[in-house]
Amino acid sequence: MTMDWDDLRVFLAVARGESLSAAGRVLRLDPATVGRRISRLEEDTGAPLFARSPQGYGLTDAGARLLVHAEEAEQAVTRGTEALAGTTGGLSGQIRIGAPDGCANFLLPQVCAAIAREHPEIELQIVALPRVINLSKREADLAIAVSPPATGRLTVQKISDYRLHLVGEADYLDRHDAISEVADIARHPVVGYIPDMIFDKELDYLSELSAERITLASNSVSVQLGFLREGAGLGIAHDFALPFAPNLRKILTDRISLTRTFYLVRHAGDARIERMARVGELLLGGLRAEVARLEALT
Repeated sequence: MTMDWDDLRVFLAVARGESLSAAGRVLRLDPATVGRRISRLEEDTGAPLFARSPQGYGLTDAGARLLVHAEEAEQAVTRGTEALAGTTGGLSGQIRIGAPDGCANFLLPQVCAAIAREHPEIELQIVALPRVINLSKREADLAIAVSPPATGRLTVQKISDYRLHLVGEADYLDRHDAISEVADIARHPVVGYIPDMIFDKELDYLSELSAERITLASNSVSVQLGFLREGAGLGIAHDFALPFAPNLRKILTDRISLTRTFYLVRHAGDARIERMARVGELLLGGLRAEVARLEALT
């Protein structure tokens, strides 16, 4: 049996969107048309590819087997398109980058702006989400993560270590007794993540502070930094974010100094696509340099 690439494209959209309507938005087709195309593909293959339920469309075992080959076909089509277009030295097309909001707010804008200046035909999109980006559903083409994923057909490269410290707003610290021990933190409001919305164990800093609770909490690093800039209490902040908040001061640096790591995650097959490989290398170099530059300012 010969499969049509257009049918595989519809199959991929449903597998990633888990519904006909989500696939239709991506493909710019009405859901009924998407449903007919999936039914036709299932007839051609002689196997149900999706399990239908009120929650949506989930892949069957046959669908999961087809997904691997459909993604390989997608990557082959992309490589072929780029080969026919030729290489002029510049990069073009749309690439979506998913990242935790700290990286997305304080590192990626500078790095992506530099890439766009060098390659004006490229379209870079930053998806800033306080959760793990799902590459399997193509929420993004590339993802920045704080823990390497344990499963999936993915390639993972270490980008850079980064550092975090306890900070407080300068006037706030001047108004209160000196904080010389970790135990002193208990006398102050603490800013941090909403505990049940911490999406990665590497972001759980509460145990480092000997604090029983978070007084002001958000699932967004930017909101946390806003609390701290307003003198609302003490909290953990990225060193690379501190140049954007010059009224914050590090404290207890000899007692509380955290190191975490950023990783670049992408689909294994995308490494063979020249455009994706080149953008990945530009991101690696740019983010490493930007972390080092900003941390040197603190």
